[in-house]
Amino acid sequence: MTVVTRFAPSPTGYLHIGGARTALFNYLYAKRHGGQFRLRIEDTDRQRSTEDAIAKIIDGLTWLGLRWDGEVVHQFARAARHAEVAHRLLAEGKAYRCYCTPEELEAMRAAQKAAGKPVRYDGRWRDRDPAEGPTGVKPTIRLRARQDGSTTIRDKVQGDVTIANDQLDDMVLLRGDGTPTYMLSVVVDDQDMGVSHVIRGVDHLNNAARQMQIIEAMGWTVPVYAHIPLIHGPDGAKLSKRHGALGVDAYRDMGYLPEALRNYLLRLGWSHGDDEIISDAQAAAWFDLDACGQSAARFDFAKLESLNGHYLRAASPENIFGVALSFIEGRLKREIDADGRARLALLASGLKERAKTLVELADAAGFLFARRPLALDDKAKKAVDAEAKDRLKRLIAALGTVTVWQATTLEQAVGAFAAAENVKLGKIAQPLRAALTGTTVSPGIFDVLAALGREESLGRIADASAE
Repeated sequence: MTVVTRFAPSPTGYLHIGGARTALFNYLYAKRHGGQFRLRIEDTDRQRSTEDAIAKIIDGLTWLGLRWDGEVVHQFARAARHAEVAHRLLAEGKAYRCYCTPEELEAMRAAQKAAGKPVRYDGRWRDRDPAEGPTGVKPTIRLRARQDGSTTIRDKVQGDVTIANDQLDDMVLLRGDGTPTYMLSVVVDDQDMGVSHVIRGVDHLNNAARQMQIIEAMGWTVPVYAHIPLIHGPDGAKLSKRHGALGVDAYRDMGYLPEALRNYLLRLGWSHGDDEIISDAQAAAWFDLDACGQSAARFDFAKLESLNGHYLRAASPENIFGVALSFIEGRLKREIDADGRARLALLASGLKERAKTLVELADAAGFLFARRPLALDDKAKKAVDAEAKDRLKRLIAALGTVTVWQATTLEQAVGAFAAAENVKLGKIAQPLRAALTGTTVSPGIFDVLAALGREESLGRIADASAE
């Protein structure tokens, strides 16, 4: 059997973090088994589905690095095929026309509630002759569901889940206006796309029993179901925006790397021993459904940040340079010129060692693109006191004699100056850092001098030492 999985979001908003994890699990399962990972946009809700939301979903998946196979399937475009299946079931006596008006259905539900009974369609048109249907009422088409026995979902994560068939009413397949319902569309699309494994959130578990009724009525093969646990906040409550229930684009804007987010999402509800740092290659080789837990996973920003810091430090300076450049330009809302790019390239290695996110890296790199005179923060101002200013003025003269402006020669020159001043290097380095960066924290000060260049460095030191 060829493994085919799918991710089927509704384009009524952004690609949220729970959806991203579902997509990741489907992607990895297909990769593990040499299968296909398909993308289907379930855009049948025409009032809430938007092109902007579709674009954001595709952009989010692309940024995460989850590449799907084949063309994107748009569910709304397949409405005629869905209706065809409903009419086939009708012709075979496995579905029937229901002429209930909205008012009748509301009265039926109210009576059931008043009697303390479960609210569901009571089958009043199940065995009636359609010829008795009132004029002016467009009938729906309902599935003639089994009323006895039970339906068992053999779930790869939740285990066997059995639901009594008398708990499942005759659901609507086609509305009165001829449009298909979600339940029908999902089943038909999965069949036509050859989906072998349906991996989705546990909140869809009850849908599986209802969808199996359609599948069996059509004589199709039931896919393998795997309903994965939901994601909760650190406090165990339902995930909300304060916990991290944000769009994938928000995590990108917060400075997280896609590889770090993939790794983090992988560990929410799935495990491989005590492994925490898991490469893409390992994930594709190891992922399987039997290692998925049944309990809700807990989202923890601190763990994500720590993991992101690991990936920043592990990245080569060459690789992180391009990512950091794009991110910084986005925050500055302008392109960085060639001089600024050269400065960033020289300091990329040092900057990434201190940052946990690209936001932190961008903030730390801000001094590279600042215009003179540089604004000093409070700590930097304290570091450049009257004594330090006098010493910085003398340092300008010492640095002016350096012929090769690079970190090693600059370190020698500053070291010789400190010896001549009879002070420890720290007495020079800290006010020098403040003058060059406007802060008291930065990459190695000699690397900073080299990155800024002779003219800019001497100019900043002169600005800071001016009375």
